[in-house]
Amino acid sequence: MDEHLSDRGKRILEAVIEDYIATAEPVGSRTLTRSHGLDLSPATVRNVMSDLEEMGLLVSPHTSSGRVPTEKAYRLYVNSILEVKNITRDKQDEIRRRCRMAGKDVGQVLKETSRLLSTTSSYMGVVMAPRLASNLFHQIEFVKLPGHRILAILISQSGTVQNRLIEVEEEIHPEDLIRMANYLNEQLQGLTIAQVRERLIAEMQSEKVRYDSMMAKALSLSEQTISDEAPELFLEGQANILEQPEFADAGRMREIFRAFEKKSTLLDLLDRAMQAQGVQIFIGSESHLLRMEGMSLITSTYMTGKDTVGVLGVIGPTRMGYGRVIPIVDYTAKLISRLLESE
Repeated sequence: MDEHLSDRGKRILEAVIEDYIATAEPVGSRTLTRSHGLDLSPATVRNVMSDLEEMGLLVSPHTSSGRVPTEKAYRLYVNSILEVKNITRDKQDEIRRRCRMAGKDVGQVLKETSRLLSTTSSYMGVVMAPRLASNLFHQIEFVKLPGHRILAILISQSGTVQNRLIEVEEEIHPEDLIRMANYLNEQLQGLTIAQVRERLIAEMQSEKVRYDSMMAKALSLSEQTISDEAPELFLEGQANILEQPEFADAGRMREIFRAFEKKSTLLDLLDRAMQAQGVQIFIGSESHLLRMEGMSLITSTYMTGKDTVGVLGVIGPTRMGYGRVIPIVDYTAKLISRLLESE
C-alpha cells in the first residue's frame, strides 16, 4: 500500500494522524509545521498533504478546513509507520492487580477484565468467554432439588461453569445421582465438550444402554446438560464511546445504542478474530463492526496451553490511540492466558 509514499509523505501523514487522534479536529499545514518540527515550509507541507489526499489517505471535510485521515491512512499507519511501545510497569502492575484469580471464578475475572480494558484505554472493553464446546471436560455434578427437578452442573478445564435445571419424569435418589456423575466423570475425561456431546449421542444409541437403566438415565441427564449456546460476552464502557466528539450527534448516539444491543454481529467478528493468534486490528468498515462507520476494534486471543479459548479487545473510534491501546490489549490477553493455565 505504501510503495509510492516517500519518507516525507510518511512523516507528514503520521503527524496528521497523531494530531487528529489528539484533537478530533481537521489538521492544517500551518498547525503541522508549528507543532511537529518538520523543518518544512507550510507551502511544502500543503503540497504533500494534497498528494496524500489524491492517494486516498486524507480527506477535506469542508472546503476551507484542514484534512483528516481516511481508513486507508489508518491501515497504512498501523502496518508501516506506528511504533508500538511496551506497556509501562505501573500499567502492568495495575492490570495484574485487577485480574487476580484468587477467590473468583472465570466469569468474574473476565467481567473485571472487560471493565479494566475500558478504564485503561478510555474506550470500550469487550471479552468473549470461552466457547464451552471447545473446552476440555472436567466434571459434571447432579444436585437433587424438590420435586422432579435436578440441577446439572458442567465444569470445563478452563473453569467455565454451565448450570441446567432439568425436569425428569420420575424421581431419582441423590445416591443414584452421585453414581451417575462418578460414571460420567470417569468415562469423559480428556474429551472436549463437543466430543462429549458426540460420545453421549453414540452411547445412547448403543445396545448396552437398553439393558442398563442407570446408564440410560445418566446419559440422558448429561445430554440435556450440554448445549451449544453462544459464549458469554462482557461489554464495559459504552459511555466512553459516547463521550468521543465524533459521536456527539444525537442520531449517532441512538445508532450506537441500537448497534450494541445486537451482540450477534460482534460475536461473529470476535469468532473471526479467534482464527489467528495474537493481536488483530479491524479498522472501520474492514470489520463491518456493528455496521457502523468510524469504529475500530483491537483484539487479542487468550489461551490455555496451546489452545485458543477466547478473545478480548477494545472498541473505539477509528481515531483511537492505536499505539497506546495495542500493548494494553496484548499484555492483558497474555496475562489472562497465564492465569487460566495456572488454575
